[in-house]
Amino acid sequence: ELPGFYYDSEKNRYFRLLPGHNNYNPLTKESIQYKAMERERLRLLEEEEKQKKKTTRAGLNSSMLLQKRQMGLLSSTSYSRLVHELKVNCMRRRKIEIHSPNPLVAGTNNFKIIVADAACERIFTVNDVEYGECKYGIINLSGLGKETPTVKMYDNLYFTNRKVLQKSLFSLTHFIKLCLMGIAETPGCASLLPESLFSSTNPGDRLGMLCRFTISTGWSCAWCLNPQVDTCFSTGLTRRVLVTNVVTGHQQTFGSNSDVLAQQFATQTPMLYNGCRSGEIFSIDVRQRSRKGQSWKATRLFHDSAVTSVRLLEAEHYLMAADMAGKIKLWDLRTAKCVKQYKGHHNEYALLPLHVNEEEGLLTAVGQDCYTRIWSLQDGHLLRTIPSPHPSSKDAIPSVVFSSRLGGSRGVPGLLMAVKQDLYHFSYN
Repeated sequence: ELPGFYYDSEKNRYFRLLPGHNNYNPLTKESIQYKAMERERLRLLEEEEKQKKKTTRAGLNSSMLLQKRQMGLLSSTSYSRLVHELKVNCMRRRKIEIHSPNPLVAGTNNFKIIVADAACERIFTVNDVEYGECKYGIINLSGLGKETPTVKMYDNLYFTNRKVLQKSLFSLTHFIKLCLMGIAETPGCASLLPESLFSSTNPGDRLGMLCRFTISTGWSCAWCLNPQVDTCFSTGLTRRVLVTNVVTGHQQTFGSNSDVLAQQFATQTPMLYNGCRSGEIFSIDVRQRSRKGQSWKATRLFHDSAVTSVRLLEAEHYLMAADMAGKIKLWDLRTAKCVKQYKGHHNEYALLPLHVNEEEGLLTAVGQDCYTRIWSLQDGHLLRTIPSPHPSSKDAIPSVVFSSRLGGSRGVPGLLMAVKQDLYHFSYN
């Protein structure tokens, strides 16, 4: 190791490293690291094409699992979880053909974000278009089960010049909650869109936006599914939380010491969990009136870096959180202690979500290095690392959805990956 020099093992000589980028001799630490990462990505893609993927657990195969199940050595829950682990390691990538009523729409813009509805019958998409604008769409997943997987994409009529930071799930309410951050010339806004905006029939009967208001700078949003306050949604702003009742228009503001980058409502209790740039995670009982100070904060947890995603597990005794240091922690809310960590995630500054599939016992996250990683929820074991089909870059971080019922109750299991203009299905064999 010589300061300012790089040793090339193939040419058996040293080369001088230049500070920053140079068009004539672009030999920098960044370019060297990028070439090494690209070689590793191509190697992993080649291994996956050869179908030599093996399980990461010794002795885990379908015949042994079935034998143990028949002998009563495995419960139905453990058997189902281990089968999903086995299938995840055997998933194969297939490119999906996208059809659209508008032939100029399909496959022409880069996917930015995808998120599935509660039944996994459709996914909501955010696509980049020219001149820095974004558009929204809904993709019907009913055609995934075909030999050549095809999906139908329906676009929204509206465009926005604001960056879409986060959106909440759309489910039984058929609403889509967006949090948009404005560029320098425009303020941010929060929008509530009806599903009818994406319908391909009777375009003249489509409703407009149900709710839209200007905000300073928006970072996150969440829709409440708790029956006590199921008409409310929340928006995480700069140093405050804004809870809005969509029926009455009433708004409550809760001050915070830091920007709120991630949010999720509990379903069994009227609690809202918030992750902050300072690393703090706190909960709010949304039935109470907003007060000054921090006395309204209930549960308080702390990470060493900015929290980018929070996910409650089904029983709501545990909370999963990821931060900008690449750490993923499982917190026990009853004792306010970290009980498990999931290693291998890579993040330095991006707002990257977590995807928890508790029924399958899996945790999925996409890192800033564009690798999709899948862990076992039970013991934190890294099951699979999936390289991106496209070269790694800041504007090509994949967005994923995993479910054992993609396309509905009788759908096909697997992983959906949107990257650049392409949509891929990693299907169970």
